[in-house]
Amino acid sequence: MSRIGKLPVDIKDLEVNVQGTHLVVKGPKGVLELTYDASIKLEQKDGYLTLMKQVNTKEASAKHGMYRALVANMVRGVRDGFEKQLELVGVGYKVVLEGVDLVFSLGYSHPIKFPAPAGIKFELEGQTKVKVIGIDKQLVGQTAANIRELRLPEPYKGKGVKYIDEVIRKKQGKSVK
Repeated sequence: MSRIGKLPVDIKDLEVNVQGTHLVVKGPKGVLELTYDASIKLEQKDGYLTLMKQVNTKEASAKHGMYRALVANMVRGVRDGFEKQLELVGVGYKVVLEGVDLVFSLGYSHPIKFPAPAGIKFELEGQTKVKVIGIDKQLVGQTAANIRELRLPEPYKGKGVKYIDEVIRKKQGKSVK
């Protein structure tokens, strides 16, 4: 049995609907849905959601832990939400919010417009810090990674788009004789 999979998920104060292999979780921040594998069974009891394996195979054990983590992330997302923070490092690098989309100036010859995916909200702190906010952990993380890809941090001066808690290991560069 999976160590993570056997832990119950607290669903008090949330509306949870399980039909066949489809799960819907409603909370104060929104609604998330998941279609899971038939080798996993969900059981609701006393404000907790428990996941159990239907068959005893290695594949089912792996899915047991994975689906428990996905369900826990759904519950946390509709309750509290998720956020990732990014920082722009470099002279002249800045970001502006136009409606719901972001427009970046990252040292290229043109500004880069980054459209907000459905379910994602952006907040700016000054001109160099961006918060990616949403209820779906996977979507928040992927959106932040896509923004970071616009200008990856380089190892000599550390210029680029980086996560706020990311440490860029800088290289020494050429030594002058």
